[in-house]
Amino acid sequence: MDNKNKQHYGLFTATTMIIGIVIGSGIFFKSDDVLIYTGGSVELGVIAFIIGAFSIIFGSLTLSEFAVRTKHDGGIIGYYEEFISVSSANGFGWFQTFIYFPTIIVVISWVTAIYIFSFLGIEGSVEQQVILGLIIFTVFYCINTLSYKLGGHIQNITTIVKLIPLFLIALTGLFYSGQDIKIPEGTALIPNSNIGLAWLAALPSIAFSFDGWIVSINITNEVENPKKNMPLALIIGPLTVLIVYLLYFLGLNTMLGPDYIMATGNEAVNKAGEILFGNFGIRLLLIFIIISILGVVNGMTLGSIRMPQNLAFKKMLPDSKTLAKIHPKYELSLSSALCSYLTCVVWMLLHYFSLKSNIFKGGDISENAIVFSYICYILLYIKVLKLKKKNIITSFFKGVVCPILGLLGSLIILVGGLISTPLYASVFILFCCLVCLAGYLYSKRRV
Repeated sequence: MDNKNKQHYGLFTATTMIIGIVIGSGIFFKSDDVLIYTGGSVELGVIAFIIGAFSIIFGSLTLSEFAVRTKHDGGIIGYYEEFISVSSANGFGWFQTFIYFPTIIVVISWVTAIYIFSFLGIEGSVEQQVILGLIIFTVFYCINTLSYKLGGHIQNITTIVKLIPLFLIALTGLFYSGQDIKIPEGTALIPNSNIGLAWLAALPSIAFSFDGWIVSINITNEVENPKKNMPLALIIGPLTVLIVYLLYFLGLNTMLGPDYIMATGNEAVNKAGEILFGNFGIRLLLIFIIISILGVVNGMTLGSIRMPQNLAFKKMLPDSKTLAKIHPKYELSLSSALCSYLTCVVWMLLHYFSLKSNIFKGGDISENAIVFSYICYILLYIKVLKLKKKNIITSFFKGVVCPILGLLGSLIILVGGLISTPLYASVFILFCCLVCLAGYLYSKRRV
């Protein structure tokens, strides 16, 4: 099928798809982290959100230059394969399959468990949260393996639901003039502080909230007039997400105050629900949030179960013949789904140990995986600069300005990740490098 037959999305649809992909669960449970990293400064939090958004805009505009030129499927892996090397594509594919997707699925499932316990009025232990999180992603692996259509319907519904609590809190916060909210007795107060450049540590949390934008690049070849509409969608979409996030962040801070949000953490949104609708509002808002986060688990699972399969089609994994075998009834590889699921189980155990030891100081394993993904994009940004030098890309803005700003955004996010937990972030990034190296060497051996 040629590209013309596949071009059935207009500018509006392309933009809304980007918004639906990017707006996920992170904004609900990362606002307190952003405030803690910025020393309680709402202003610095706003700046961090803006930096995160512009890293996405210029990064995605840069990568869209590959999307309109590529002959390969597979998104970023395809870009590595065609424009850098098959071996580097193999390495990046291993990172996405065995680290990026599973760590995000694990953390989001765990967060869903926290909100479910909150909804039930139960103070779940870390062990209980991890077990429930394991059950949650197990259910979604079963759903997306046994019925891809059901998984798609779930994704459509949750995309709409996730916007409701964001707009409710944002709009209420703009006009809220109630009394100061008192921090619950027995809750440790986190004081405001002048943290200097350490506020850059908020950027990995911001990157988590904006993560998912890279998936939107994959639809470029299906967009009408992609050279015109896709760059517009990649500007309008992230800017819309930024506005929604800023309104929510400012609204929540207006309603509750930074001190309350930092002290109560993920539970702060419960108070926002109480202000909106009374005691019933807490449960109503939590239902919206739980459905929204479950949608993210579903979407990431839907993509993750196909990653080993996609790599196997390209013979990028051991025993590719088995992993690439499509089941006629379920229309995907059951071996691929099982491989992806078992990887998540292992990461859930690692996540549990990281929580018990608090090695990431309030952060989590997925943030460092996202930081490393931004490091990987740097190679592609540099390649765009080289294509401009060869005059393959003629636009100065797309061939020079966008990749340089995207590269700077990636470096800032990397610095933020290293500032937050220098030792463990460095170890995690080194581990990601080793996984990529293993994939790279496997490809070389195969050749």
